[in-house]
Amino acid sequence: MKVLSINAGLPREVQSLARTVTTSIFKAPVAGRIAVRRHNIDGDRQSDLSVHGGADKAVYVYPAEHYAFWRAWLGDEVLPWGAFGENLSTEGLLEDTTYIGDRLQIGSAEFLVTQPRMPCFKLGIRFNRPDIVKHFLQSGRTGFYLSVSRQGEVGAGDAVTLAQGWRDHFRKRLRELGE
Repeated sequence: MKVLSINAGLPREVQSLARTVTTSIFKAPVAGRIAVRRHNIDGDRQSDLSVHGGADKAVYVYPAEHYAFWRAWLGDEVLPWGAFGENLSTEGLLEDTTYIGDRLQIGSAEFLVTQPRMPCFKLGIRFNRPDIVKHFLQSGRTGFYLSVSRQGEVGAGDAVTLAQGWRDHFRKRLRELGE
């Protein structure tokens, strides 16, 4: 498991259905090692803190394995890392093998998996496809959020390791009960 790209973006105003919307879904890869803080990564900011960001949604992870599916669904659209608004584009870190409560070590930072992503209408704005929000959820390819347990630095190429945590404790306890 590893990080392929660190992505950041600042709020910007876009036109949608004859109104102006502020969004931070437009992320782009950043170079070098990036500081991870309690509420986000350096160079990144969330637009609407009532539904995005905060301690439980400080960093958004999206599996690179899903990009081929979306390229096909969107008609081979060019999709650079960060296209889904993720801060970390990763390899080998998938929704069906990553669990809420997992502790992840990346670079010198440590994270806790907190929840899956529930996309909002801004994903539709990003792709100019309002139907993508429903399809995104139905596909099960949503990615997930992390809280920051220990601040540090991360960079593209960093390994992602599962820290000893609740799963190991749970498995050990099950073995003990089975004896």
